[in-house]
Amino acid sequence: MASLRDIKTRINSTQKTKQITKAMHMVSASKLSKAEEFAKAFDPYSDKIKEVVNSIAGSGQDAEHPMLQTREVKKTAYFVITADRGLAGAFNSGILREVYRTIQEKHQSKDEYAVIAVGRMGRDFFRKRDIPVLKEITGLSDQPNFADIKDLTSETVQLFIDEEIDELVIFYNHFVSAISQKVTSKKLLPLTDLQEESSGTKSAYEYEPNQQEILDVLLPQYAESLIFGALLDSKASEHASRMTAMKSATDNADELIDDLSLQYNRARQAAITQEITEIVGGAAALE
Repeated sequence: MASLRDIKTRINSTQKTKQITKAMHMVSASKLSKAEEFAKAFDPYSDKIKEVVNSIAGSGQDAEHPMLQTREVKKTAYFVITADRGLAGAFNSGILREVYRTIQEKHQSKDEYAVIAVGRMGRDFFRKRDIPVLKEITGLSDQPNFADIKDLTSETVQLFIDEEIDELVIFYNHFVSAISQKVTSKKLLPLTDLQEESSGTKSAYEYEPNQQEILDVLLPQYAESLIFGALLDSKASEHASRMTAMKSATDNADELIDDLSLQYNRARQAAITQEITEIVGGAAALE
């Protein structure tokens, strides 16, 4: 049975841990609010550039671009967004498990795939398993700007244009609510769904100098905006997942403290009873 001192030490240690998890919960709640604002502020730009690209792609003209053309898939790139640190529940493990399962099911050789890793947790995971990491970026801020990831997104899109990869699939955690995040995968390149979506576009545009030149500029920007939008979505999910995890840890610490306090009081009462019994027994022996 643990001594009173050992139980008291565990109570103090758990109380200190609770203070840390409670503070992290409050910080994550604040960051989540800002991340949601960032994601919502980006939506109008993303929607408008998508509308314009759809208008050009569905105009019936002869505008063409490599990003719109499906070709034989010899190499697939997986763009995986994770966090730089843990303590976020299943945020990292869920998405990494899904990516790893997909790779194991779809590919027989390392020449058939590569990973573009955003976040230290993902990068380290793939390196430990000897999965080829084509590009990487770590240390992004909690509220990233497009400039922080512009080089990576443009280089990734260029890999497809140069036919170094034939397909780009993104994996990230989609923010559903503060208590729900969903692992999501989406094929970004080639852009094969534009013709289908363009039927709902009603705005009319005049293009100068011509549609083809505008398409050459807009399509890479559109693909980059899809990646950045997924990153903002993922950041909101990360903060929500960490907030939930820290709230759960705080609640568990409270329960543990209650159990330890009860155990401490019982042990203390037993010690007092033992002392009284020994005193009474000693007094009786002297009579």
